[in-house]
Amino acid sequence: MGFTRQQLQAARGRSVPDLLGDGVRLLFVGINPGLWTAAAQAHFAHPANRFWKALYEAGLVDHPIDASAGLSPRDAQLLIERGIGITNLVDRATARADELDDDELRTGALALVEKVRRLGPRVVVILGLGAYRKGFARPKAKRGRQPERLGGAVLYVLGNPSGLNAHETVESLAEAFADAADAAGVPRAPHRGVDAG
Repeated sequence: MGFTRQQLQAARGRSVPDLLGDGVRLLFVGINPGLWTAAAQAHFAHPANRFWKALYEAGLVDHPIDASAGLSPRDAQLLIERGIGITNLVDRATARADELDDDELRTGALALVEKVRRLGPRVVVILGLGAYRKGFARPKAKRGRQPERLGGAVLYVLGNPSGLNAHETVESLAEAFADAADAAGVPRAPHRGVDAG
């Protein structure tokens, strides 16, 4: 399934609901929804986005997930049961993350700290190094586990999983996701399908 140009443009400015259960241990944070994501009403929904492939390669879900037409209730429940949550730094959908201004990122950073304090995940993974640097006033932050915590949680900052970001691959993201899951106490998913080793 795809979306027409008109459908994508109509999604501009929309938000995507957080995927959160009661026992979130590992919270992934996107920068903001892209137009495809807003149209599908599912996080990281664009077919070129590496998030879902990396989540599977890291062993955090037991089958490949395709969110390009929306996240199925079964897949949403799987993530919730495994203690995995997804939110965004900024709720407003744009065609590109660089359409966000610094004030939006700073406001989103403050709101994220409060959300993390309220939810109490063990680990937070922010997927957008540039957005993290601006939003949290950490201009020299490097990719990976951070020395500081966020709202009491262990913090990882990685590159954006968008297909437009040449600095991350499915493999680099999967390795970091697996490390973050270990720190969060999220075990590998059973029965990983044909790629299980």
